[in-house]
Amino acid sequence: MIEKEPSVFSVALKYGFVGALIGVVYSLILMVTNLNTNPWLSTLSYVILIGTIVVAMQQYKKSNYGYMSYGQGLGIGTLVSAMFGVFGSVFTYIYTTFVDPNFMDNMMEQQRIELENRGMSDEQIDQAIAMSQQFASPALLVVWGILLYIIVGFILSLIVSAIMKNSRPEFE
Repeated sequence: MIEKEPSVFSVALKYGFVGALIGVVYSLILMVTNLNTNPWLSTLSYVILIGTIVVAMQQYKKSNYGYMSYGQGLGIGTLVSAMFGVFGSVFTYIYTTFVDPNFMDNMMEQQRIELENRGMSDEQIDQAIAMSQQFASPALLVVWGILLYIIVGFILSLIVSAIMKNSRPEFE
């Protein structure tokens, strides 16, 4: 009797949704408390992503009798990351467009203060802010957010899959 493997897509979809929901709640807390400019706290969203990828791969292996190929792990991790990117970016769009329309202006002002603290001239700061504003429209943030999560998630999945893989023996 041939054993049916679980679907990589269904596992990734389930855990990607749960992880993305946790990530969105975490982002909301950071935005509401104005802690989103703290680089350490912002980095924790990637820890949530890594944890979600690991849990999704563990669950896949558990439902597949302990086996998961490198490619299956890579697929799970990349799909989970894509879900993170889509949900997180859509949330950011909704938040910055409807909930807090001044969010981007506040971020630009925070960036201006950081550049001043670095000792940049007013002309350099104005150039940096102008360049940032070209890429800071809510619609572009969605696109960049999704792409960033997919790329980072793919790289993370390369590593996590290599560690967690357990291929079936060839002649079983």
